[in-house]
Amino acid sequence: MQNVLVTGGAGFIGSNFIRYLLNHDNAAHIVNLDALTYAGTLENLRNLPDEGRHTFIQGDITDPDTLAAVFTDHAIDTVVHFAAETHVDRSITGPQRFIQTNVVGTMNLLDAARQAWQKPDGAYASGVRFHHISTDEVFGALAAGEPAFDEQTSYAPRSPYAASKAASDHLVRAYFHSFGLPVTITNCSNNYGPHQFPEKLIPLMILNAVEGKPLPLYGDGQQIRDWLYVEDHCEAIYCVLEKGAVGETYGVGGENQPTNQTIVETICDILDEWLPKASFGSRRSLIHYVSDRPGHDRRYAMNIEKIRKELGWQPSEDLDSGLRKTIAWYLENSAWIESIRAKPDFQAWMEENYGRRSVLA
Repeated sequence: MQNVLVTGGAGFIGSNFIRYLLNHDNAAHIVNLDALTYAGTLENLRNLPDEGRHTFIQGDITDPDTLAAVFTDHAIDTVVHFAAETHVDRSITGPQRFIQTNVVGTMNLLDAARQAWQKPDGAYASGVRFHHISTDEVFGALAAGEPAFDEQTSYAPRSPYAASKAASDHLVRAYFHSFGLPVTITNCSNNYGPHQFPEKLIPLMILNAVEGKPLPLYGDGQQIRDWLYVEDHCEAIYCVLEKGAVGETYGVGGENQPTNQTIVETICDILDEWLPKASFGSRRSLIHYVSDRPGHDRRYAMNIEKIRKELGWQPSEDLDSGLRKTIAWYLENSAWIESIRAKPDFQAWMEENYGRRSVLA
């Protein structure tokens, strides 16, 4: 692993992975390809460790010519593929963009890797790897009492986002079985942590609670997710790259499965502890309920026994420690927050989906 192409490296998880890799692998040079759409920003790449080993290229995975040039010019031997449209709500209002990026873009990237790495005799160059980042949402929803998702769970996506990620997973496996492309896949649970775009639940609630704005919860707030601190996820990806078997899939989760309401209440309690005597009283009083989104899955949970037993990885952060680290980061990074607020479509999106009083302005 010498020349690593990270797609979507200006986004939330991708930028955290770049920091992790620069800190933990002294040999890797990173080529970061990102289209800089609404959720990707160069602000996420400020003050990288050992910046001389990071090259940024603005480009789109839906453009085959760009991909071919990146592989040729930078002698790419490893791909870590984060680039994707990821927000479920946005997939419901505009699914076409998700198909173009998540399905067509992934196919283009697979083609570019195959063309760059496959020899005339059909074998592949030594040490190459294509790692695809996916989601637990491809498995659908769990009812109360059902066992957690694992690598054998059947796919049953329930949103355009989940369907597009399921399709991309199938393409990655097809390129392994049909063409022998050396691939691995991870299906992760809900990530949280530094640099997450504040349309997502945890950063939205942190920033609104700090400012005394309403904390909008979908439906009854009893939806359950498996919350994974982003640095734990980065460590799991690195572990798969180093030790994972070609052709295998690994589930990655945080083993934290509270309700959304519990998440928000915990954020309120930590902020009341750290920033007491707010003029609006207890931050729990800011919680209010908004109409549920269409097809909102009730529960996700991820079984991580395979990656724990085979590769020795398990999460380091529990929910309290991870939330405290996350809240501290948002409190300490006002410049980053203001740069996100200035994005052209951010205000309109927040107002449309959460109401005017919930907009971070």
